[in-house]
Amino acid sequence: MARTLRSAGWPSCGALAVALALTIGPGAGSAQTMAAPDVEPRQLAVDAVANELKLIEFHTSYLRYQVHTQDAKGDQVRDVIETKDGTVARVVSRGSRALSADEDAAEHARLQGMLDSPSAFQKHIDKDRTGKKLASDMIKMLPDAMLFEFVPGQPQREHKPQGTAQEYVIDFKPNPKWSPPTMTSQALTGIQGRCWVDAKTHHLTRIEAKIFQGVNFGFGVFAHIYPGGQLTLEQEAVGDDRWIVDRFMEHLTLRALMVKTVNENTDLFAFDFTPVPAMGYQDGIHMLLAAPLPSGTSASR
Repeated sequence: MARTLRSAGWPSCGALAVALALTIGPGAGSAQTMAAPDVEPRQLAVDAVANELKLIEFHTSYLRYQVHTQDAKGDQVRDVIETKDGTVARVVSRGSRALSADEDAAEHARLQGMLDSPSAFQKHIDKDRTGKKLASDMIKMLPDAMLFEFVPGQPQREHKPQGTAQEYVIDFKPNPKWSPPTMTSQALTGIQGRCWVDAKTHHLTRIEAKIFQGVNFGFGVFAHIYPGGQLTLEQEAVGDDRWIVDRFMEHLTLRALMVKTVNENTDLFAFDFTPVPAMGYQDGIHMLLAAPLPSGTSASR
């Protein structure tokens, strides 16, 4: 069920959509403040949602970057390239060490399989499109699903990069008059939180979300999300009017099909963003395979 709630891409689009409105509290703010906002909180949320929908289908420029993931599958770093056809990636380290010869051979075989069988890559793309559709559908609901209000004093993020614009800060919680139209969107009724929005561009910069009450899916038959879960997401501008998620943390406890309880603990961050020319997925894979494995340890943050 966790895969139903969140796509397997970077970042998991379903979880990104759920996170796209909520927060744990003022923990990430600092004493720095800004003047009172000159826009209504709901309108700011509408603007931020519109920007996120554009980013989901952003095709103007392409990037290469590294993604460090720590989850139930272990600790690994992937080399990621965006192509005209979709994203391709190669695992380059595990557990703060470069891959062994056998592990690297397995990665080569997996990527070669996508070159040899276009249908294998198409399955990857179809999965990504499903995640994007889920994210778009959920994000569009947020202005109606939530109630918004500005945080007094507008506390700025403690670690906001120097030289970046000031940020509006909004708290929000579920709108009791809103009824979820789908089973997946029921997740929005159990989340509350805070988000930081760039005051100049109205792009989302950070969300901290908390599951404050349990949520049933299909009257609890399909799944149940337990209260106490947390989601954190940060985005940064990387040029060419492009924003990208560079940090995502998820800590949830779910019960699937009334039987199995699962702890979802994921910590991801992206780094070393570099522009690349537009290319097909085959060229992207060849570029990944031609790169030498890192000789040092994986990055940490």
